Amino acid sequence: MKDIYEECPIYTKDLITLRQTTMEDAEELLKCYSDEKAVPFFNSDNCHGDNFNYKTLERMKKAIDFWNFSYENKYFVRWTVILNNTKEKIGTIEMFHRIADDEFNHYGILRIDLQSDYERQQIIGEILEIVNEYFFKAFDVKVILIKAIPENIERIAALSKMGYESVNRKVMTYDDYFVSLESR
Repeated sequence: MKDIYEECPIYTKDLITLRQTTMEDAEELLKCYSDEKAVPFFNSDNCHGDNFNYKTLERMKKAIDFWNFSYENKYFVRWTVILNNTKEKIGTIEMFHRIADDEFNHYGILRIDLQSDYERQQIIGEILEIVNEYFFKAFDVKVILIKAIPENIERIAALSKMGYESVNRKVMTYDDYFVSLESR
């Protein structure tokens, strides 16, 4: 398997395709990141005050520029979520291998940001199928954490169906995390 930071793979399922986010995605992704109903579901924990609620194309492009910088420096990978039937770009996901001096050292952190109209169990389920099949090896982790606030019923249902359980304690200083039970 190639290093994910040398060559970013494209993943495809029935409903969605994940491919590395590029600047050409900015205009369509702004629909996601300006969606007031979606913003509360984004995981902005430990993001230095950025809540990912972007109002302008310029701000969206700055975020993508940072995501590309982070990929080049092997901090994390950001993929655009594309609907296969319409080619619409409905959000992004991010994944990284966390290194820290705590009990969650060497855990993977997965972030899923979707437009509110697409925050659905079936779409999230396909994202998690890709994650479970490829990300443990690609990021060299045995466990993956993902945030889902209690109001996010669709995400929690998808997580439960895919074998994730509530951590039931704080991750760093944050609540509402779910954990994969074991690597796939």
